[in-house]
Amino acid sequence: MDTKVSRIGEPGKRWAEYFAEKGYFFVKFNFSHNGTTTEKPTEFLDIEAFGENNYIKELDDFQTVIDWLLLPDFEFAQHLDVSNICLVGHSRGGGIALIKASEDKRVTRLITLSAVSDFGSRFPGEEEIEKWQEKGVTYITNTRTGQQLPHHFQFYTNYKENEERLDISRAAKSLEIPHLIVHGSNDTTVPISDSGQLFEWSPYPDLLLVESADHVYDVSHPWKGQELPVSFTYVLEQMLEFLKKDQAQLKQQTN
Repeated sequence: MDTKVSRIGEPGKRWAEYFAEKGYFFVKFNFSHNGTTTEKPTEFLDIEAFGENNYIKELDDFQTVIDWLLLPDFEFAQHLDVSNICLVGHSRGGGIALIKASEDKRVTRLITLSAVSDFGSRFPGEEEIEKWQEKGVTYITNTRTGQQLPHHFQFYTNYKENEERLDISRAAKSLEIPHLIVHGSNDTTVPISDSGQLFEWSPYPDLLLVESADHVYDVSHPWKGQELPVSFTYVLEQMLEFLKKDQAQLKQQTN
C-alpha cells in the first residue's frame, strides 16, 4: 500500500475516503502553525501560531510525519509498504511537498496540485517589505472567515536565511522520482505557467491540465454537496491512474 500525505483540508476527508476505499493508506495533516487547533481543525483560532509560521517549520512538520509513519513500532506499520511513499501537496503546500520529496530519498513518488514554482516571487515589493519590517507584522485577510491574520516579519527573514534550500527549481531538478503535475486551466490564484516550469524542471514529469478547473478544482470549504465536483473527481481518478501506472513500472523494474 502507499502512504499519501496531503495538505488540502475539506473535502480532504472525501479524498482520504476515496483512496482508502481503493486500498491505499492515506494520511492528511494540518501544519503545526497553520492557525487551526486539534479541537477545531477547520477554524483559525490560534492566530499567533499562524503569525509564527514559516516554510522551514512546514518542512520540519512534513519530516516529522514521514518519520512517525515509518517508525518500526508505528501502530499501523503492518498496513504500510515503506517502499512506496507518495507525497501530495496543493498550492504553496505543493512547493513544500516537492522540496521534501527531493530531500527524503524514502519518498518514491510526488503529486503536486496547482503548485507554486517559486516562493521568492510571491513576496511584495521592496517598499512593502520595508513597511513590513518597520511594523514587524502585516495582515492577511482570510477570504472564507473574513479574519485579519497576522504575518510576522520572521516569515521573510526565515525565507532569506534558507533561500537556497527553499529554491523550488533546484529541488525539482534534483528529483529522481515520478512526478504528477496537476493544474486547472482557469486557476487565477497560481498561474498555469508555474506548472509549466515544474514540468520543464522535473526529470520524470507527467502533466495533467484540467480544463475549466479553478485553483481548488471547483470545490469549496466547507463542502456541503453530496457529490464532489466533476473536476475534482477527475483529478482523483487521474491520481489513482498515475499511482497504478507507477506501481506497474516499479514491478517491471524489480523483475
